[in-house]
Parts: sequence; structure tokens; C-alpha cells
Amino acid sequence: MKTIGVGIIGGSTTGWAAISHIPAIAASPAFELRAVSTSRRSSAEAAAAQYGVAAYDNHQALLNHPGIDLVVVAVKVSEHLELLTAAIEAGKHVYSEWPLGNGLSEAQHLTELAEKAGVRSVVGVQGRYAPQVRYARDLIDGGYIGRVIGTTMVGSGMVWGPEAPTRKAAYFYDDANGATPLTSPFSHAVDPLNHILGDFASLNARLVVGRSEARIAEDGGTVPITAPDQVAVIGTLVSGAAASVFYRGGTSRGDNFRWEINGTEGDLIITADWGNMQVADLSLAGGRGADTTAAPLEIPAPYFGDGLSADLSRSMAGNVARLYADLARDLSGGGRTVPDFRHALDRHRLIDAIERASATGMAQTPGW
Repeated sequence: MKTIGVGIIGGSTTGWAAISHIPAIAASPAFELRAVSTSRRSSAEAAAAQYGVAAYDNHQALLNHPGIDLVVVAVKVSEHLELLTAAIEAGKHVYSEWPLGNGLSEAQHLTELAEKAGVRSVVGVQGRYAPQVRYARDLIDGGYIGRVIGTTMVGSGMVWGPEAPTRKAAYFYDDANGATPLTSPFSHAVDPLNHILGDFASLNARLVVGRSEARIAEDGGTVPITAPDQVAVIGTLVSGAAASVFYRGGTSRGDNFRWEINGTEGDLIITADWGNMQVADLSLAGGRGADTTAAPLEIPAPYFGDGLSADLSRSMAGNVARLYADLARDLSGGGRTVPDFRHALDRHRLIDAIERASATGMAQTPGW
């Protein structure tokens, strides 16, 4: 397979792409970073100097680069529709950070556009690639806890607390921008839950704006909060198992991430100090049969896999690197294992069902 040329829109020397995509691509023989674009000339020049690739201050110049096969969009969700549309119309394969769009209709449009164009699509829901999640899934499939009868998940969004560091960070507190506790940390965590245990068959939900405003540390001002910072969902999965998920904005003085999976013969527990589980340092514990407590479970080395260095594998970029490894195998062998835009559309339908359940007070069935 020829090397896949990658261009990153939002590829500055700081931010998520610099933390995750850049090291993941550098570690893979299947991919090569060939260009980045940013919104400013100064940041583009800094990226060119640091990464040694072509850098532009507009996305169209990147799309015109002849060596780009895959375009990564790693910017605010409010900009996804325009940028992904341009990349798809340019005939590029596309990798979108999650959420795919700002709402269900944008996700539907982008999914249909990519499928009609015949380009490969990827969405960055990388929590399922965590070694602890992969191992837990295999343990469950192997009967470690018997039949799954229920699961509970509680987490913190880490952002959306009583204080924002900068005026720029106020973006997250506005529900209209599409980057909320529901669409981001909650959805990132529920994707692995559904990946392991199956989708929701029905659900009830409450979305609550617990704080009315947040303080801006940078200037001492305040910003109104319209994004619900308390997300509570309860329902049943297609298997019949009960499921309860609660995510709060900000941080907790208690557990910032705890996920229990309870079965007829045992229990599995995944925990972390950081609530954004897709980038957190997770721990897995389990107990079954005559065990009276859950004990730490050692993750076998192959689950970290794909020839990644120990430092990269256990870093915030580790799950992204494992996603890229699966994408390389898909592109080489014709497989379709990585989450694509069609999968993202299903995640958006779940969000829509949660919003409808909260607004109506009635149980909803996600429109799979």
C-alpha cells in the first residue's frame, strides 16, 4: 500500500491535533503528514517550522496540495460543516473529530455527502480503542461476568465548571456552538459503552443547566451558561440490560470517571481520575464467583499493540494511534472497522433522542 498523505486543518503547534494526530501519524509507516492549515499566517509559519511540511493560512490551499489523500478536520464543531464539505467535494478521504456536525441535520448531510462522493470517512470516537475497554469487551464475550444485567457510568466533563480560564473558552458554555457535556464527554464515553454492551433500545433523560453563569479567570467577567451541564440518562439496552449514565460539568472532589458493568457471575469496573475517558489513564478491575471485592486486572501487552512505543501507547495520543493503525489496515485490505460518518450519524441520533426525552419527559427510542 502506498503511503497515505495527510493534511490537517487545525494543525497548529498547540491544541488537540498537536497532542494526538501529529504523534500518531509520525509513528505510523502507513501515513505521512504533508501539510497543515491554520486560521492565521503566524501559526501556519510556526507549524511549518516545527513539522517540516507545507503550511497554509486557509483550508483551500491545503485541499489543493497534490500529495493529500486524507484530510483531518480538528477545529471547532461549528466549522465542521464548511470544512468537511469542502474536503469531500475535493475528493479527499476525511477524518472528522467528534462531534461530526453541529446537530443531527448537519451530521445527516455530511454522511450522505461522503457516501455519495465515495470517499472513506472516519470519526474520532477513540475511547473504544483504549486497551482497558478492548480487554473488558473480550472478557465479557468470554463469559467472565456471565450475562450482563446492568451498567452504571458516572463522569465529569472537566470543562463546563464554575470558571473558564479565558474568554475564548466561553465558547463551550453556549449550547448553540454544539460542544457541550452531552455532545462531547458524555458521547465519547457512551460510545465505548454501546460498543461493548450494545445500543440503547429506549431511554429517558434529563438535561439540566445547573449553573447560570461562569466566571472568566482571564478578565474577571462572567459568561451566561446555556449548555446543560448536568446530563442524566437511564434506559435499557438492546440486550435487555439496564443502563444509567450521568455526566456533570466541571470536576468532582470524588470520582471523575467510574464505569461498572454488572453480570450474573461477576463485575468489571473501569475508573480514571480524568472524566474525558477517551484520553484518560484508565484502570480496569474485576471480580467474579466467590470474590468479595474487585481487584486490579493486568492488561495483556497485545491490547496496547500495533508496535507503538510505550510512551505513545500510554499517552493521550495512544487511542488515536490505535485508530490510525486500524484505519491503515482498512485502507490496505478493504475493511471497514473504524467508526465512520454513518456510525457518527447513529451517535447523533442518540443525542437527538436524549434531547427529545428531556424536552418531552417521555421515553424515546433512538432512530437507528
